[in-house]
Amino acid sequence: MGTFIIAEIGSVHDGSMGNALCLIDAAAACGVDAVKFQTHIAEAETLPNAPMPPYFKGEPRFEYFKRTGFTLEQWRQLKKRCDEHGVMFLSSPFSEAAVDLLESVGVEQYKIPSGEVTNLPMLEKIAQLNKPVLLSSGMSSWSELDLAVETIRRYHDRLTVLQCTTEYPCSYEHVGLNVMLEIRGRYSLPVGLSDHTLTPYATFAAVTLGASVIERHFTFSRKMYGSDARHSLEPDDMADLVRGVRAIEIMLAAEVDKNDISRFQEMKDIFEKSLVALVDISVGTVLTRDMIGIKKPGTGIPAARLAEVIGKRAAGVVKADTVLMPSDVQWEN
Repeated sequence: MGTFIIAEIGSVHDGSMGNALCLIDAAAACGVDAVKFQTHIAEAETLPNAPMPPYFKGEPRFEYFKRTGFTLEQWRQLKKRCDEHGVMFLSSPFSEAAVDLLESVGVEQYKIPSGEVTNLPMLEKIAQLNKPVLLSSGMSSWSELDLAVETIRRYHDRLTVLQCTTEYPCSYEHVGLNVMLEIRGRYSLPVGLSDHTLTPYATFAAVTLGASVIERHFTFSRKMYGSDARHSLEPDDMADLVRGVRAIEIMLAAEVDKNDISRFQEMKDIFEKSLVALVDISVGTVLTRDMIGIKKPGTGIPAARLAEVIGKRAAGVVKADTVLMPSDVQWEN
């Protein structure tokens, strides 16, 4: 199986079912494997006076989650649209009530967002469902991540840990590819990258280093309203990212035998050089360095064999500006 690519729609739909459905259509057209939303139930998740994040001050979080939330039936419609496109429906729960809702929708696996890594009661509830889990490491320390991984592994090992930097957008210096590799070594689990940069480069590097899952925020336009649009990929960028990942997979899987040069023979004949006669050479003449040049094409005695030829006798007449062939040399004097 190739790299599992997730288009993170989150709440960029701004509460519009029309937008949400069309975002699924657009993401599927880019070739992603899954489309992910965020399931926020305001009353179960946050106090009304909880602070807003520094990258989005548009409206209080409680009101934002209330306004942009969907009903159970709407969530089922979104999953149905994903099913129609053959992409997996995912949504990150931000409360135990959201887990119950997603179970009613029929989610196949769970993505734990960065802010929930320390919510061990919810992690235990999800782990007990025995479904695959994607755990985003986000803003957690090693000790916090250790506890989260340990909590889930009490029930199963169907766990992939994603390196993620909770920075929107994320600078190249803070991507933490080294952390992704440390996660793999620390837990002996599959790893991935939840990439918050604005280009495909970190994603490409992560895939080359062995990431099995890639998550990228997705939007129609970075000019859309909301908390995530400004650090998301637009459709053309997402499609290019998917093509790039698939190309990298081909390159990583295709081993090249450096000694198998048969397919280069035509090019070797054109670009490499042979030994050539610089003057007319008669039969029996001892071949000296001043008689022999090195020129294209590479269809005669290779230039690398010059030392073998010097001092040998000509086996026949060789005209000037003629490629020397093995038959033109008396190899045994």
